[in-house]
Amino acid sequence: MTTQFSCIEVEGNSWENILTMRLSGKLTKEDYERFVPEIERMMKAHDKVRILVELVDFHGWTAAAAWEDTKFGIRHFNDVERIAIVGDAAWEKGMALLCEPFTVAKVKYFDTSQMAAAKTWIIQGQ
Repeated sequence: MTTQFSCIEVEGNSWENILTMRLSGKLTKEDYERFVPEIERMMKAHDKVRILVELVDFHGWTAAAAWEDTKFGIRHFNDVERIAIVGDAAWEKGMALLCEPFTVAKVKYFDTSQMAAAKTWIIQGQ
């Protein structure tokens, strides 16, 4: 199932524990209010989920969106097993390092050219 929001596209289904998110533009609190319930519905079907985040022309978050992201991370601290972040900017790589203290998930950054490796890592867990 694919759900499209203004800056976010979420893919997932009830039989897999993998969510794919494509983020673009600047995320707002309203974006979070729309897509978080969708993600939480998918998460209820699994003990742990794995998330592949693809950043495409991504410009970060508003302050309110960053707060929503923090609350989501706290609420689901133990629910995410792996996070692969795919992007092409140095600050995006730094973002992957910054999120590590806020989750028990294994977090790994991949350059855009390494999308196949990111998919393999998120699926196989190697």
